[in-house]
Amino acid sequence: MKPLIVLGDSLLDVDIEGDATRLCPEAPVPVVDVRSRRLRPGGAGLAAILAARSVAEVVLVTATADDDGGRSLRRLLDPEVEVIPMALRGETVRKTRIRAGGQSLVRLDTGDGTAEAGPLGPAIVRALRAAGVILVADYGRGVAAHPRIRRLLTELAPSVPVVWDPHPRGPAPVPGAALVSPNMSEARQFAPGYAEPDELAKVLRDEWTADSVAVTLGADGAVLANGKRLATVPVPAEVRPSSATHDTCGAGDRFASAAAAALLDGSTVAEAVDRAVGIAAGFVADGGAAALSRSDAREPASTARTESAGSAFEVAAEVRARGGRLVATGGCFDLLHPGHVSLLRQARAMGDALIVCLNSDDSVRRLKGPSRPIVAERDRARLLGELASVDAVTIFDESSPAALLERLRPDIWVKGGDYAEADLPEAGVVRRHGGEIALIPTVRGYSTTQLVTRSRG
Repeated sequence: MKPLIVLGDSLLDVDIEGDATRLCPEAPVPVVDVRSRRLRPGGAGLAAILAARSVAEVVLVTATADDDGGRSLRRLLDPEVEVIPMALRGETVRKTRIRAGGQSLVRLDTGDGTAEAGPLGPAIVRALRAAGVILVADYGRGVAAHPRIRRLLTELAPSVPVVWDPHPRGPAPVPGAALVSPNMSEARQFAPGYAEPDELAKVLRDEWTADSVAVTLGADGAVLANGKRLATVPVPAEVRPSSATHDTCGAGDRFASAAAAALLDGSTVAEAVDRAVGIAAGFVADGGAAALSRSDAREPASTARTESAGSAFEVAAEVRARGGRLVATGGCFDLLHPGHVSLLRQARAMGDALIVCLNSDDSVRRLKGPSRPIVAERDRARLLGELASVDAVTIFDESSPAALLERLRPDIWVKGGDYAEADLPEAGVVRRHGGEIALIPTVRGYSTTQLVTRSRG
């Protein structure tokens, strides 16, 4: 499969979390007692990391600087995606949110970095020409406005699907984009004088000469102008988030990355938008971009026990560097029980590190039905990460972990003995990279389905 190319402006996002229980004596503003400082890639960097949860190969073309912020970004990005850098003029843009009690109090924006408009390196041109899908994550910092990039995207758009997540300070999408995905606020800035989402979607589709425009509406889903047709795409009821209680940071990047991944997988635009609406809503309900943050960009992988994919790939790199054996297993792990614990303990004993590939909530629903999972992916990942036998957890959205295993390349892939190797679609991927399949006998009497059935009996 050809790679998914993410093209755009990367930022460094910082969340400072604390408690605000008193007011400052000098002014009526809250005093925040800081408990933690967490970092993550923002902008196109976040879109690339999210895409890597669904696609085997993601390449990020972005402008970077050799400053503290730029180096932190590269430490966060390099374990997960291939980065092809462009030159950045000025300082890395940093967006710092100060939060207390789960609410943002203020955001501080620093850095004036913009992409240099000079010649493109040959690696960028080769990457774009080799793309299966191109996702433009524009944050108004010059990458999407680069003249050579725009000419190249215009040339490629008739044959390569281009998904464009626009920004009010950025340029218009190139003609022929397969899908443009402004949110409602952005759409109204692009088309002043129009207020309703269906009007905005149709007007912008024509103005941008795009194949399709999806105006995203948060908890209300999206409106899609697809060719001459107009459709409302609702959020699935089982993943409907509440904007009052959930952090929506990163929702647009999740929508765009999920839509691009679906197009790469052969979906139509309508199918891709339908899937992206559900995935983006689930992403917000499960913590949004904050769930991908790291407490310190310099934290070693051996101590990073989080549900983020970054720590999993860092653990894999460490094991290979010291000549060890990497073991991986996968599943839903819904209602963690003694059978799961036994399998994980035996799997860990086979090598030097164990990575658990965890089905996302959306993936579990497709496999098990609308009443599952019982426990949300973020909580399932946290429970697994607390086990001594588990070194890292990474979450995937597909029904099969095959795409994820293309990147992890474990030496041993472990499944329960209720499977046969012929039943595992990912077995060919594991063996192609020189790995082996190990089937461990299950503990009789334990399965999540049985536990649920007994509790309802």
